[in-house]
Amino acid sequence: MRVRGATILAPVALLALAACTNEARTLGPSLPQTAPAGNADPRVPAYQANLYQVAQGGRYFMWYGCSGCHDDSARGAANLSDGRWRRGGGFADVYRAIARHRPAPAYEATVPVEQLWQLTAYVRDLPAHHPEKRRRVTLDQEGEPQGSQWSGPQ
Repeated sequence: MRVRGATILAPVALLALAACTNEARTLGPSLPQTAPAGNADPRVPAYQANLYQVAQGGRYFMWYGCSGCHDDSARGAANLSDGRWRRGGGFADVYRAIARHRPAPAYEATVPVEQLWQLTAYVRDLPAHHPEKRRRVTLDQEGEPQGSQWSGPQ
């Protein structure tokens, strides 16, 4: 009987592990050290299709004070949730718009490359966020440092 039970449990365990791939975290030297090489950069799916990376981008969005100008009430180009991108909607396009932000500051001088990748994944994900999700994320992050209250990564 034990052999049969183990035979049944093994595939179930493998399926459970496979279900977690969209939250996989990569630590170590494989983290990006450079900006995307274009919208078809092979590293993009590791961020855009990864819920953990998108969620981290949401945290940095609040921490760096992006929500001060790009909140739910923003109009025109500042409204990031409408999906209309002035400088293009591809991953590299959005990354470049964040990194070379206008008006100042240009975030590429102060924000680490991996965090820019995460911010890009989050910003590109914003059009899919319904108002209830944005409210929930805002409430979840209320107690975390934001904008000028944050001193950067420790």
